[in-house]
Amino acid sequence: MKVTNIKQQLKRNDRYAIHIDGKYVLSLGESELLHSGLRIGDELTKPEVNKLKKRAGVDKDLDATMRFVAIRPRSMWEVDNYLKRKGVEEDAKDEILNKLSNSGFVDDESFARSWVANRRLLKPVSKRRLTQELRIKRVDSTVIDKILAEDEVTDIATLQQLIAKKRNQYKDDLKFMQYLARQGYSYQDVKEALSRDIEG
Repeated sequence: MKVTNIKQQLKRNDRYAIHIDGKYVLSLGESELLHSGLRIGDELTKPEVNKLKKRAGVDKDLDATMRFVAIRPRSMWEVDNYLKRKGVEEDAKDEILNKLSNSGFVDDESFARSWVANRRLLKPVSKRRLTQELRIKRVDSTVIDKILAEDEVTDIATLQQLIAKKRNQYKDDLKFMQYLARQGYSYQDVKEALSRDIEG
C-alpha cells in the first residue's frame, strides 16, 4: 500500500488529506503529520495503515477538543465529560487530557481564577456561591480555597452592592434577608450589611 498524495485540505488548511493507492483514507493535523514522518511514496503495511487511522482519530478528537476549550475556559472535569459524551476511548481520552494539561490549555487553577473574575464582572456574588459553582465543575477544594483566598473582594462589599441594587424590590425586610441568604451569604453578614445600609 503506497502513499500517493498528501494534500492540504481546502476548508481546514491546518489539516492534510492522506491518499493511499489513489484513494483518500484519512486526514492528519500538521503536527501529527510531521510527527508521523509520512511522505509521498512511502510503502505501508495494513497494520501501519490501521495504526495511522487510529492516530488520525485521536488527532481529530484533539482538534475538536481544542475548539471546545477555545470557546471559554473549561475545568478538567468539563473536558473529560465532553470526551466521554463524544465516545472517545479511555486511552485516547487520557492522552488528549494529558496533552491539553501539559500545554496549559486545561488547568483547573487558571479556570477557577477566570471563573471568579468573570462572575465578579457580571454581578455581586458571595464566596459561598462561587465555591458551590466551582464544586459543580469538580474543581478540587484546595484549588478553590487558594483562588478565593487570592480574591480581595469581601462578602460584605458584594452584599452592599446587592442590597443597593435590590432594596426597592423588597418592602418586607424578612423576605429580603431570605433572598440574600439564598444568594449564599451568611446570616451574620446579611445582618451586618443591612444594618450598615440603614445607618448609611
